[in-house]
Amino acid sequence: MTAFLLISTGILLLIAVPIGMAMGTASLLTILQGGTLNALIITQKLLSGVSKFSLLAIPMFTLAGEVMTLGGVSDKLIYLANRVVGRFKGGLSMVTTLACMFFGAISGSATATAAAIGGIMVEPMEKVGYKKEYTAAVIASSGLLGLIIPPSGTMLMYAIVADVSVLEMFTGGIIPGIIMGLSLMVVEYFRAKRNGYGTSELDIAEFHTQSKAKIVIQSFLALLSPVIILGGIYSGKFTATEAAGVSVLYGFIIGYFVFKQLNIKKAYEACVKTGVSTSMILFLIGAAAVFGWMLTMQQIPNQIVAAISGITDSPAVVLLLVNLALFVAGALLDNVAAITLLTPVLVPLISAYGIDKTFFGIIMIINLSIGQITPPIGMNLFVSSSICEVRLEKVIKQVLPFLAVLIIDLFLFTYIPEIVTVLPNALLH
Repeated sequence: MTAFLLISTGILLLIAVPIGMAMGTASLLTILQGGTLNALIITQKLLSGVSKFSLLAIPMFTLAGEVMTLGGVSDKLIYLANRVVGRFKGGLSMVTTLACMFFGAISGSATATAAAIGGIMVEPMEKVGYKKEYTAAVIASSGLLGLIIPPSGTMLMYAIVADVSVLEMFTGGIIPGIIMGLSLMVVEYFRAKRNGYGTSELDIAEFHTQSKAKIVIQSFLALLSPVIILGGIYSGKFTATEAAGVSVLYGFIIGYFVFKQLNIKKAYEACVKTGVSTSMILFLIGAAAVFGWMLTMQQIPNQIVAAISGITDSPAVVLLLVNLALFVAGALLDNVAAITLLTPVLVPLISAYGIDKTFFGIIMIINLSIGQITPPIGMNLFVSSSICEVRLEKVIKQVLPFLAVLIIDLFLFTYIPEIVTVLPNALLH
């Protein structure tokens, strides 16, 4: 049954069947082929997989990000970023990265961050002489920070699947996210020196027609959203799910009354987008619950643990092997699919070696975020090349130095776990 399950899943994926449908169909075919189980168990496991109160946070956080995006927060954050780093050499590329860090704390999505910030920054960067392919590489690399800087939808997914604290995941991502953002800025500074990109004033018409103080205040109001979420959860005022609802309400209030760019039409658009993306995610979660149950029934996680134990007893070597596997998975799979598919398999493995599940979750998500700029799937590569209207292969060439420094960061976090755990331990233990 195990071989049939894995082979049928692989065949379905090879013929381009969506991964959720592939997992569900392969599980059903395996049950029918075995003849020892009732096929109705598929429905039971699928429903039980999505019947969790904590899953309500997913559409809420998604809706909050959509509301903030349509409510005009991105340009305010870009202005704030420009005030902080715009005066440095290669300043506009640094502005893009810092703005993505700000926006990532609101949207929780890599592609949304790249699209929102990149759509505004591409013209000013091109105007002062940045090559299109380099601009696209900056946008793609900076956008992935949306998955790491909390609150992150991907972190929430891992927390639900792995049964760990959402707040520990969120706080664990803060320092790695900041370090990765600063690493990208360092690369941007030296590449600016090499390519002759100097300091440049961000020239966006809206910034000249509005009060600078007003824009800065509005920017800080937008950035209060993650503060309210994390502070509320940390103080015990509300759960992660309730925090997601509060973030939606806050987004509507500042988008409608403060920014005055949110209206009924845009609110409806945000709800429709959220409904579409959430339905896809929940189906995938349900299918993954069925698939994970099938793997557990066949003792696959235990077999993997036994196989790895026969090779090494070193947690450091295990982390190296897992990092390599996740790097490949991040380049081939969607983030949600990778989380739902791999977490039930890998968590028992790392637990057997005494590796903390929350720490591993951050490492896993960083791997998957790097996959956003790794061919062949690398969604941020496609988003940025489309925004900048430049061929994908040119973007890939320019993104390689950013990819290299992010991989270095990954191994730094892997083998100095205190970077990840210091903040959760200080605040929550």
